[in-house]
Amino acid sequence: MQRRIRKVAVIGSGIMGGGIAALLAGAGVEVLLLDIVPFDLTDDEKKDPKARNRMVETGFNAALKSKPPLFYDKKNDAPMISIGNLDDDFDKLAECDWIVEVVVENLKIKQQLFKRIEGIRKAGSIVSSNTSGIPLKDMSADLSEEMCQHFLGTHFFNPVRYMHLLELIPGEKTTPEVLDFVANFGEVMLGKGIVWAKDTPNFIGNRIGIHGIGKAMQVMLEDGLSIPEVDAIFGAPMGRPKTAIFKTSDLVGLDTMSHVSSNTYDLCVDDEERDTFIVPDFVKKMVENKQLGNKTKGGFYKKELTPDWKWARKVIDPTTGEYVDLDRPTFPCLDAAKKCATTAEKLQTIVYGDDKGAKFAWKVSAAACIYSANRIPEISDTIVEIDNAMKWGYNFEMGPFEQWDAIGVEKSVAKMEADGMAVPENVKKMLASGATTFYKLEDGKKMFFDFASNGYKALQTNEKAIVLDDLRANGKVVKTVPSCSLIDLGDGVYCIEFHSKMNALNGEMLDFMKEAGKYVEENGVGMVIGNQAGGMPGAFSAGGDLAFMLGLAKDGKFEEIDTFIKGVHEGIMGTKYAPYPVVAAPYGLALGGGCEICLSADRIVAHTDLFMGLVEIGAGLVPGGGGMIHLWRNYIESKPGAGKLTDHAGFFIQAFMCVAQAKVSSSAADARKNGFLRPTDRIVANKDNLIGEAKKEVLKMVDDGYAPPRKKKTEVFGREALGMIWAEMLNMSAGGYITPHMEAIAKKIAVCMAGGDVPKGSLVSEEHLMTLEREAFVDLWKTENTQKMAANIIKTGKPLFL
Repeated sequence: MQRRIRKVAVIGSGIMGGGIAALLAGAGVEVLLLDIVPFDLTDDEKKDPKARNRMVETGFNAALKSKPPLFYDKKNDAPMISIGNLDDDFDKLAECDWIVEVVVENLKIKQQLFKRIEGIRKAGSIVSSNTSGIPLKDMSADLSEEMCQHFLGTHFFNPVRYMHLLELIPGEKTTPEVLDFVANFGEVMLGKGIVWAKDTPNFIGNRIGIHGIGKAMQVMLEDGLSIPEVDAIFGAPMGRPKTAIFKTSDLVGLDTMSHVSSNTYDLCVDDEERDTFIVPDFVKKMVENKQLGNKTKGGFYKKELTPDWKWARKVIDPTTGEYVDLDRPTFPCLDAAKKCATTAEKLQTIVYGDDKGAKFAWKVSAAACIYSANRIPEISDTIVEIDNAMKWGYNFEMGPFEQWDAIGVEKSVAKMEADGMAVPENVKKMLASGATTFYKLEDGKKMFFDFASNGYKALQTNEKAIVLDDLRANGKVVKTVPSCSLIDLGDGVYCIEFHSKMNALNGEMLDFMKEAGKYVEENGVGMVIGNQAGGMPGAFSAGGDLAFMLGLAKDGKFEEIDTFIKGVHEGIMGTKYAPYPVVAAPYGLALGGGCEICLSADRIVAHTDLFMGLVEIGAGLVPGGGGMIHLWRNYIESKPGAGKLTDHAGFFIQAFMCVAQAKVSSSAADARKNGFLRPTDRIVANKDNLIGEAKKEVLKMVDDGYAPPRKKKTEVFGREALGMIWAEMLNMSAGGYITPHMEAIAKKIAVCMAGGDVPKGSLVSEEHLMTLEREAFVDLWKTENTQKMAANIIKTGKPLFL
């Protein structure tokens, strides 16, 4: 019988339970969200269904209000979730195909709950626990054979929507069919990266991650470093998130971190690093004082309002327990790392440096490598699962073994031994065999070193996934310049990959796109525009390089700005009218020029987490890459009922407000509502599959007999739109709601989108609309206000690109 997931029950409506429910709803699954009946009800409230559902309703409302949003499309996804309680609605579990337990981390409570579930669930339904560390064998000890065959661990990471990792933990009796099904559902429908973990305390991600946090705190206290110094080292320079060690702990919650640490200490009695999991006294005191991080507005870091009404950043001093002013420390090794081109070079520069920060980085990094190797085969059979868990669950650019390769295995092992560190026997054995790296390429295939066989094995990857780094390593780069490359995806499809800072667009990239287009025309059948920058949410392209444009404006080189925008238009339209299909594969940030490139493509295959918008007004500008043209066309051609002259006013206001308010979508579904995605564009849940799915779309269009779009004139709203916007701007200006400069920008947006001073319903050429856009763009750069706005954005470190 074909297994399907139509309805899922999520038991527990806290942050994690609400996040899982929102994710499932976004995948089109009906969800039953349950929680306990409050203990403190009055006799009258015990008879009131609303009062009895107070706990679950609070959790559901928190999910609805969450920032960043947990729902892809709150309006359409939230109705997929019904709420109830574990007394009145427990029998509804019989309707569910999958039951996910997300209750408090208490073994007895979980055992009692699963025993109740056993009595009501339908045969064959899947039951899983989201426990972060309680052994499955203990939770399922008293359950029937049939339920144990359908029981497993499904450990999501918080925030559920954004963290890629899903650890799957098989029970002793879980059937292969159930495991394969859940893995496929998690990967395809929920967009997760699957890591197979063993039934050991805290599984893989938290076992390795909490050890790293504990070791950093331990060495910090021993060597006398401050919290800001630790975070300066173990952030971006080391290929880690900017939240580093302590800001990450504030995000997770000091109570949660302490619980996981203590749980590991209690359960892992034979762990050689057991003392690392002892929570430091200063952290215990913070937990007692409810200084738990972001959830209590203060943890290792906090903000305070000064007497002159300014926010001041503070950080805890571990020696005194008091908050002190936050400074911005650095070390010579970090200054040197800034000059390095790659993360591997930065890592080597830092860990092999001589200053205090470098020595700290070496101690903590070496300990992490050693600890990870010693956990095989205890928590995982291979190095791959550990590396993926840390990349997908903790947002590391490299996993421990990839980092070990980056700093040099032989060199680092020699230093470990010289420093008196105990190098794991499996690593010594690997080096003795002649293998000097954990990963390598062999005959075009990526291999990993398998400790069990003491040899290399082929890395098994998702067949749908295309990894651009692997293609690059296999010599598939056809053309390249510092900021972008053309990569052969096979089957005549090529990918233009951006790799500038934040993948921001510049003149070099625009010239390259023209050159790459000619190559594809002569040698291929189609093109994908995409990249695979890491991090959360990552950036397809954060737009055009604002600093470059400001420099031209400051020098009065307005003709050069005009020429540059002409080049932008030529590139955009060259993509649009290419004689082969072009598919854009955006994810994360797709702002300004990045958004405009997508709008010019034949098709968009977007990741669910897509933050797309034309945000140029924030820098005092109008979009300069045809974005307003294509957005307006999307509205009048794609929206139901569009095309009638009488509908123009409603559509114009919506399109205009998208640009004038710099609306950025909260998801791909929201981007579709805003008009950035058309009905023919696709949304893909798993980011790993994005390039592969875009390639498939190109080939499908070729198979269907692709013909490039014909040039045609656009029907515009004309001067009637201008009158409507002018009147509104007058009201807002008179009321003091808008500055004169913002009013001027809004009017220019209206002129560009309405087609200028022409009658309503006029048909105008794209050249006419591009001329209006280019003139507005250049005119605004001539103003002192726009130059000040752009300079302020660059100075304050807000988004540098538009």
